[in-house]
Amino acid sequence: MKKTYITSALIMAVMAVSMTGCGNSSVKNTSADTKEKTVVSESTETTEKTAKSEKASADEKNNTAEIKQLSSTSQETTFTERDLEQTADTSESKSITVSDSKTIDITDEGVYIVSGSAENCTIRIEADDNAKVQLVLDGVEIENDDFPAIYVVSADKVFVTTTDSENTLTVSGEFTADGDTNTDAVIYSKDDLVLNGTGTLNVTSYYGNGITCKDDMKITGGTYNVKSALDAFEANDSISVYDGTFNITANKDGFHCENDEAEGTITISGGTFTISGGSDGIQACAVLQIDGGTFDVTAPEGFEATYILINDGIIDISSSDDGLNASNKSTAIGTPAVEINGGELTITMSGNDVDAIDVNGNITVSGGTIDITYPQQGPSESFDYDGSASFTGGTIIINGTEVSEIPQGMMGGGMRGVMGGGFDGGFGGGRGGRF
Repeated sequence: MKKTYITSALIMAVMAVSMTGCGNSSVKNTSADTKEKTVVSESTETTEKTAKSEKASADEKNNTAEIKQLSSTSQETTFTERDLEQTADTSESKSITVSDSKTIDITDEGVYIVSGSAENCTIRIEADDNAKVQLVLDGVEIENDDFPAIYVVSADKVFVTTTDSENTLTVSGEFTADGDTNTDAVIYSKDDLVLNGTGTLNVTSYYGNGITCKDDMKITGGTYNVKSALDAFEANDSISVYDGTFNITANKDGFHCENDEAEGTITISGGTFTISGGSDGIQACAVLQIDGGTFDVTAPEGFEATYILINDGIIDISSSDDGLNASNKSTAIGTPAVEINGGELTITMSGNDVDAIDVNGNITVSGGTIDITYPQQGPSESFDYDGSASFTGGTIIINGTEVSEIPQGMMGGGMRGVMGGGFDGGFGGGRGGRF
């Protein structure tokens, strides 16, 4: 059976069709500009999902025809060639050496190679709305008391690219605001942010987020070791991951994407993820789409979104509340759903009131392997859903036994809303905190 690959933007359109209700030096890098061409993501070659209820109405069939038309004409242009290039064109670059208690202002488009070690130093980017700025981190170390190490006030897009080097950014105290802007991350960007490179970026945030983007965040390569009191990676509109290695310890979420209870999409097509979260491993307000990658997630809730779509990947989740939780988080989507078309999903639950897969709506399984281990005590369930269930392909194993249908939990669904974590900000005060 073919896997179904649906772009995040397409899902939003599909849900609307098929359901009712419901971000000082002038160096012009012209060679880099010419590379800013769009590349069609591999995940955009979509096929219509054929599994439907035997009792589908005529209206549902008409909606299916409209969905097919959307899927055949939609093209996702998530990553540009420059996004995917892991080394920067430094032929016309400018070098910057960080220094103590200094703000380095960048106001013009260009490529800037950053090196050195400093305390209370901020690289502040305030460029034109059409400017593309690339920071090439080449063995840089910055430790600040209360303000971001990298602060993007304005630009079209900012690249943070690591060379084959170790780079460390830390904020050890509580963040201070910049006027009306509540800066709360070691890297804080108001506009589009791309993270890539061949090296390592260590980010430690004792009282806030690791990396925050108030627009679209893309990650296409590099190694990221992030420890944060709140979310490790946070964005408003979307997070798109093409590749990378992620080692995350967060008191809140490993990845979090949300904007006004409507937008907020996370799409992951590759990478290696080791996430220890105090709340969710990965949470999206609207859509969470997994097209590939290897995941080792330990958190009260593994994946959470209104619509969870798993097409591929090797996913290992250990949770104490819900392994997968599809609940009403986005006003742009009608009925929450979990759709699994492929991949290897292993969920291990602990506790006496847990659900491996909890859906406040519908669940569809058409491929892949789902291996669930959960304690058969209290109100715990392997599957707990409020709507319908469809199982047309793949393998489902529950506590070591393969089953031929998706069981319905006795509780009939419902989100208990346990967030877990038990954090009040900070890691117990300064460097002696609990990582």
